[in-house]
Amino acid sequence: MSSKYNVIMEEIKSRLEVGTLVAGNKLPSIRQLSEQFSCSKNTVIKAYEELEKEHLIYSVPKSGYFVVNEFQNASDKNDAIDFLSAGPDKNALPYVDFQHCMNQAIEQYKEELFTYSEQQGLYPLRVQIVKYLQNLQVFTQPERLVVVSGSQQALNLLVSMPFPNGKNNILMEQPTYFGFIESINLQQANTFGIELTMEGIDLNHLEYMFRNNDIKFFYIIPRFHNPLGHCYTNREKKKIVELAHKYDVYIVEDDFLGDLDPNTKSDPLFSFDTSGRVIYIKSFSKIFLPGLRIATVVLPTLMITHFLRYKFSSDFNSSALSQGALEIYLKNGMFHSHLKKIKELYQTKMRILQDACELLLPANTHFSKPTSGFYLTISLPKNVTAKRVAHMLTDQQIYVDDASRMFLPEYKKDNLLRLSVSQVNESQIKPGVKHLAQCITLIESRKIHTQSKFFNSDQFI
Repeated sequence: MSSKYNVIMEEIKSRLEVGTLVAGNKLPSIRQLSEQFSCSKNTVIKAYEELEKEHLIYSVPKSGYFVVNEFQNASDKNDAIDFLSAGPDKNALPYVDFQHCMNQAIEQYKEELFTYSEQQGLYPLRVQIVKYLQNLQVFTQPERLVVVSGSQQALNLLVSMPFPNGKNNILMEQPTYFGFIESINLQQANTFGIELTMEGIDLNHLEYMFRNNDIKFFYIIPRFHNPLGHCYTNREKKKIVELAHKYDVYIVEDDFLGDLDPNTKSDPLFSFDTSGRVIYIKSFSKIFLPGLRIATVVLPTLMITHFLRYKFSSDFNSSALSQGALEIYLKNGMFHSHLKKIKELYQTKMRILQDACELLLPANTHFSKPTSGFYLTISLPKNVTAKRVAHMLTDQQIYVDDASRMFLPEYKKDNLLRLSVSQVNESQIKPGVKHLAQCITLIESRKIHTQSKFFNSDQFI
């Protein structure tokens, strides 16, 4: 027989599910439920406390308990296969653990929450981030770190501000992260591209670009590239840093998924930098909680004051509550356990996706083969466009990304699809790829049939 407090919980959930209780409604008082269910007030309190932990209700002192939001039953979820979303796996988000850290942060950082906090970021958080970055072979000091409101803010500021080398042009891999291209376009910055494949970039061409094109900085995603999933070797990274030093070029290293690297000997470009030309950006959005909006940027000392002036004009300082909670989460070891869990999760998903692509995709279709990370790209046959495939799959509730938006105009390709494993269920990966393969085959057959009819028409007889 169920405990009485479980009966109370199920009764309230039932009312939420059918809609007789909606967001903002006040719940019956503890005394009322105690009488209704013939139980003690402590039993009702326990039921309400459990519902609070599930974030279904909240309490207001001296006023009672209220509904947080409409109840969503797990069975309400549709059968969509989501290869499009690029946020972390929702089932791997540490809601409960981080809630404890948020509560502690409110208690610990009361003054900072209601006043302007340190512009460079809470010092205790920067201390913890320095310790955390050591695991990624980034050795620095808290004084060189600036906490920013997500990596996108850091990139946007770096695009807009002048650099010590006095140069004006920006070089980027092609393709690359769409958010960076948006910053470039909005600020009308002068840009150059360099082609990236799963075999890497042409280092001789990179040297030519550094030497001849007044490059301010080179934006690079060295591990689990977005969208290709490519990783550079240590030898390549060392050579790129050497070229940057030789031609007075800065490097902006976006290492947003570096934590997922199964190769323990793989190092960031920052670790090869002896001349202070690598600017290292580390986001917590993809590996942790996107809504936290916290990232860090490690800057050369001579750039910190200037960077802080530009950040001040943007938002003065990043959320103190988010910073305080993250500091506690890093300090108590929860983050290390979380990373271990998601590292295994994404490796498994990527392996399943590659196995499905190998087994099911048509022979004239090619795909990248990253060892982990979120992203894999598929190069479609020449007569099949990514836009057409994405549109057809949407009708079947299968979502993929047309990667054409991740190119500068002169490099644009219309036959590249990006698949993300981060939010798709493992059981859906193979069926999703099967539908994708069928879609490619169908489009190809239609194209061939149309061409055959065209070349056999009377005007060509």
